[in-house]
Amino acid sequence: MGEDKKKKYTRPTWDEYFMDVTRTIAKRATCDRGRSGCVIARDRQLLVTGYVGSPVGLPHCDDVGHLMKKVIHDDGTISQHCVRTVHAEQNAICQAARLGISLQGGTLYCKMTPCRTCAMLIINCGIERVVCEHKYHAAQESEEMFQMAGTQLDYVNNDILKYRDQ
Repeated sequence: MGEDKKKKYTRPTWDEYFMDVTRTIAKRATCDRGRSGCVIARDRQLLVTGYVGSPVGLPHCDDVGHLMKKVIHDDGTISQHCVRTVHAEQNAICQAARLGISLQGGTLYCKMTPCRTCAMLIINCGIERVVCEHKYHAAQESEEMFQMAGTQLDYVNNDILKYRDQ
């Protein structure tokens, strides 16, 4: 009789691989509103990671609750943001600074479109490409900045990420 034919194993692409690592890093996040993670890689080599969390030594959302601030936008809409934590992208960039690692020419992997502040930091670090798992509900300004700066922006999914108290 013939041998059972096994389906050949397909290795993940580099983007799939680094996005999987990003999801794992996010499990360390200490704010349940986003549980975001971030990986920055260059030349198929992981450089640094970061996740959403309070500054070192300060209380975490998961322990003491959120520190919410309302933002009134130009069009009159109101959104809420937890300001107790540092974003995953910011923490990854800080880790690179602490370790003396250049991010020039790197690719950043994250859960959702970086906010305006994170986008500015990413651009100034010389990161050339950003890969997001989802779109953020207020992504337009960051998308425009990336385009103007020549930073490539790719989405794994084109859906807009929704979470509670947005």
